[in-house]
Amino acid sequence: MYFDELDLNDDILDALDAMNFSECTPIQAQAIPPLLEGRDLIGIAQTGTGKTAAYLLPILSRLSDGGFPTDAVNCVIMSPTRELAQQIDQAMEGFSYFVPVSSVAVYGGNDGIRYAQECRGFEKGADVIIATPGRLISHISLGNVDLSKVSFFVLDEADRMLDMGFIDDIMQIVSQLPADRQTMLFSATMPAEIQKLASTILHDPVEVKIAVSKPAEKIAQSAYICYEVQKLGIIQSLFADAKPERVLVFASSKLKVKDIARALGRIGKTNGFTVGEMHSDLTQPERDQVMRDFKSGQVNILVATDIVSRGIDIDDIRLVINFDVPHDCEDYVHRIGRTARAGSEGAAITFVSVDDQAGFRQIEKFIGKEVDKSPVPAELGEAPAYEPHAMKGRRSRSHHGGHGRGHGKGKGRGQSASGAEGQPKQPKDGQPKAQQSAADGTVAAKKKSRHKHHKKRPAAPSGAASALSVSGE
Repeated sequence: MYFDELDLNDDILDALDAMNFSECTPIQAQAIPPLLEGRDLIGIAQTGTGKTAAYLLPILSRLSDGGFPTDAVNCVIMSPTRELAQQIDQAMEGFSYFVPVSSVAVYGGNDGIRYAQECRGFEKGADVIIATPGRLISHISLGNVDLSKVSFFVLDEADRMLDMGFIDDIMQIVSQLPADRQTMLFSATMPAEIQKLASTILHDPVEVKIAVSKPAEKIAQSAYICYEVQKLGIIQSLFADAKPERVLVFASSKLKVKDIARALGRIGKTNGFTVGEMHSDLTQPERDQVMRDFKSGQVNILVATDIVSRGIDIDDIRLVINFDVPHDCEDYVHRIGRTARAGSEGAAITFVSVDDQAGFRQIEKFIGKEVDKSPVPAELGEAPAYEPHAMKGRRSRSHHGGHGRGHGKGKGRGQSASGAEGQPKQPKDGQPKAQQSAADGTVAAKKKSRHKHHKKRPAAPSGAASALSVSGE
């Protein structure tokens, strides 16, 4: 389906045309029509399907058509992380380029100047607020914002918000909204908690579900079956002959991210590469600087958590390393989907420890293929055999979200990259001692014909481009 087949405002279509977008993704084609009709909606789609545009475009179109207060907040979009809030704000900038709709992004980790800018945005009657729950609650408690006239309420990545413990904040925000609003909930998964939330805050919603896509064929997937203490040594061996470029390492918790970044930083000093870390303990200026350094190549390897990774929107990541096996099968697809974007090639490597073998086998079944197993370098000692059936039940995983997503539940939670309390993990019976020393050193062709005569307009900002395509949001 093409965008000009939808009943979108002409100015919105002009913005899409200026960005050379003409064809909808599946989530956009199915979600936009009922949203334009004013229906509540549940959208089940993973990151990278274009769901940001699926709700922004109809909201902007309806606001552009008029009939809403000009001096009040008309739309609230909730995001679980600052990074996603920034991406939504950038998409808003592009889509609203030709329409008189104002917006303000509201998220924590900023200085007093940013806070004052947010307050001014409220005072001037910003049409759209894009916010993280905690920051918006802060403004509500201080009387800075009035949500009594909101017509549109969006929960983006609702499953992540529940995972991060925002349910009480969400319900507090909902209590400030009028009952006759239009509500949209988007989530990658639909666990029982999301179903309960949806039944509470939505009215007779349309449900749109897009099947989880498999990893791109151009991603060269492989795995190392290894002991925990061999992981850093494997990374060191990977970059012994070539300097790493645009490498993204995912870990299960922010504590592990810090430990891995420190360990890799020590290795990098002797091997000529630099390491950055991205997690929720960083201030917003620190996060912004890390991303600038990673994009510019000053940081070669970026270590990040699952939650923060949703704000990493870089098209030319060469290699993704799963230091831990993701807790959910869909998280695996999401993680490795950071590489081989926009038709490029990339590689994804997963370290599979003994306790993670059963879970990794579930992932292989989910993606419909057996991932190639690479041999652990001989100097790191003997590696365990891949016997997922023998390990079944040692660590349970889910195909569709639930408790513990992205929080490193199971063995190793809160431990350092090389073991508990920063010390090398003691080997199990039969695990070679050599492994300990290794760890230590370690709108395309089709044109619109809407019979509208207007002057040629300048190109719209490119910030919204990734919100439309399947390669990113």
